Amino acid sequence: MEQDDARCALMLSWLATLFERITNWANGNDGVLSIVLFLLGLFIAWISGIFTALRRRPEFSVRTIAGPTFCCTFSTGTKHNDFDVHRSGFALYLRVANVGSAASSIEDVSVAYHWFLKPISWTWLRYRVGWFWILHEAIALTDFQVGLGTLTKVYPFLKQRSVISGDKSETFLEPGRSTNGVVYFEQDDSWGGCFPFARHGKVKVKVRIVDSFGGKHVTKFVIPAVSLEEARRYNPRFGETYSELRSEAPFP
Repeated sequence: MEQDDARCALMLSWLATLFERITNWANGNDGVLSIVLFLLGLFIAWISGIFTALRRRPEFSVRTIAGPTFCCTFSTGTKHNDFDVHRSGFALYLRVANVGSAASSIEDVSVAYHWFLKPISWTWLRYRVGWFWILHEAIALTDFQVGLGTLTKVYPFLKQRSVISGDKSETFLEPGRSTNGVVYFEQDDSWGGCFPFARHGKVKVKVRIVDSFGGKHVTKFVIPAVSLEEARRYNPRFGETYSELRSEAPFP
């Protein structure tokens, strides 16, 4: 017991001496201490700024809304090595909201889907289990629209200007703001099972939006697979972009 008391007394004496030395040093080195505290404050502020910047980033929430959202595979009437040649088109009417903490723009939109392939091969693993991407939008030759009695509702494009009015949706989004519009894709000539795999008339797609900081916002949807006749109820020139670019004869 006496030994423990002696140890405690020795410890308290050592702490008192250390405190006195620190106090004396601080009183005698006000300038050095001020510099150290200033640098420490700068370091803490720098670290805080980094974490604040990391927290401030755009985040796009993407969903489809009622309107022209579907995919369609159609024959071109030509052959490739005895295979019928077909093309696939995608229309997606999207609502994009910035639910993040920094403003940004919609820079690029792409879509992916699964091919209709039978197992098992490297191509099946890559494009039936994996995804086939259409990286670039196609220019729609006219606006997507629908008749409402004697009137016509014209759907806005997300990035393309309206063929009818010249209007364009706002793609720069402050936090809490949203925009909507149609994006349109056409896959070039394909054959065999290189078209969207549909189950019960539905196709699973993946949509990727890239913001102006390079951030990628990916969402999956299930959309209807429709006939060319149904697709052209929304756009009378659906599926004609490549034909127009190549001056091909129109096909039914």
